[in-house]
Amino acid sequence: MTDKAKSAELIMKLYDLRREEVMRQARNWFFGFNPESIEDIQRAGMGEHSAYYRMVTTYWDMACSFVNHGAIDAEMFADATGEQVLVFTKIQPFLEQLRATISPAYMQHLEKQVMSMPGAEERIARVREMLKRFAQARAAASSEQTGADAANA
Repeated sequence: MTDKAKSAELIMKLYDLRREEVMRQARNWFFGFNPESIEDIQRAGMGEHSAYYRMVTTYWDMACSFVNHGAIDAEMFADATGEQVLVFTKIQPFLEQLRATISPAYMQHLEKQVMSMPGAEERIARVREMLKRFAQARAAASSEQTGADAANA
């Protein structure tokens, strides 16, 4: 088997792990998690969704470590995945504070892999804008529901 074929096989195994039921629930929760402060992340890490937060962040840090150490082809990984960029984008503004309180190495593999991707800064900016649009859409939907609930009361 070629190195490329081995990389593809590992990427598919990582994909299969993402489909596991609890991991899927954790990923769904993380997608809706929009930290605006270090306190938001600390609450997530200590609260009822602690397992979800840790499951998603450590999964992607681990997967990226495989890339950083050459077990998975970096270009193939970047072409086949994108969720790690979303995860990194959400925690990036707070990494310095997280590393000061948790560990200097916190999410270093995730950061290294994402930042080594061609056009990383632009990709992060696009994801950040996408997340803003999603948050605005959720807020608008919530306002509409609140208005409908009030009208029906």
